[in-house]
Amino acid sequence: QLARIQTDSVVEMLRELYPNLCFEIVAMSTTGDKILDTALSKIGEKSLFTKELENALERNEVDLVVHSLKDLPTSLPPGFTIGAVCKRENPLDAVVFHPKNCGKTLSLLPEKSVIGTSSLRRAAQLKKKFPQLEFRDIRGNLNTRLKKLDEKEDFSAIILAAAGLKRMGWENRIGQLLSPEDCLYAVGQGALAVEVRAKDQEILNMVSALHDADTVLRCIAERAFMKRLEGGCSVPVAVNTMLKDGQLYLTGAVYSLDGSDSLKETMQTSVNYPQQNEDGPDDNVQHVGITAKNVPGQAQEAAENLGVELASLLLSKGAKHILSVARQLNDA
Repeated sequence: QLARIQTDSVVEMLRELYPNLCFEIVAMSTTGDKILDTALSKIGEKSLFTKELENALERNEVDLVVHSLKDLPTSLPPGFTIGAVCKRENPLDAVVFHPKNCGKTLSLLPEKSVIGTSSLRRAAQLKKKFPQLEFRDIRGNLNTRLKKLDEKEDFSAIILAAAGLKRMGWENRIGQLLSPEDCLYAVGQGALAVEVRAKDQEILNMVSALHDADTVLRCIAERAFMKRLEGGCSVPVAVNTMLKDGQLYLTGAVYSLDGSDSLKETMQTSVNYPQQNEDGPDDNVQHVGITAKNVPGQAQEAAENLGVELASLLLSKGAKHILSVARQLNDA
């Protein structure tokens, strides 16, 4: 349902921009939708929610695919690109409480209360902040997870992305928004991406009108950070970004699985560059899988360098060790 709502919202924007075009929506399910009894971090497949859709794109059965940006790996298969990154919804994580805990916050829950989350990133940060709580895996789409929460007594609360709840019209279920001080969010969280064939100039030009420049620059920095760390679903990597007065701020962190070991740093860079006419062979330069022709190239480059530099700083301080231990423990 959420995937459908997200797709509809993108098609709606395209219809407004191109009233003469006809858009047909094709629904399909992916490996990630089908394997629901295993933690995401254990399945070990990088393109869990994207592979089937990319196959259809490759076979020209569809022309564009709408994803949650956080589901897209930092390296896309050859021949594909993210042709649009839409304006970001609130990227923070939200706590949804069991009806009996209505009005509470995480710190007010009784000791040993069980919190459901399928994200190593959320669990690692919250275990450290709330050592009195227990964290357990919960999988399934939003409807399934809320149903599991409401109809059983297994969980006192679950953690979900605020963006998904908002898009579903379930904002009233948000009992607590976790600030970046409580829990840094996932790379790309809250942003929608439109994936297209990299060589399909016509489609690329069409969807590029959907780019939101602020979101593009923030997400390029986040994705570059993740890529340099070689992070993914199986390790706890988290970020927070902000664009203010032409300065892009990136906070990035890595955690051990239980949150006891962590590294966190913030860096900034100027992204205040004018748009130049960059027609020519370099017109379709990709930055961590994103092609954004209407965002100044120098600004994109600065954002990507920021992500790489911050990751390199964390690696120089021992991030590699924290992440490889997390990976081994998770695999075990």
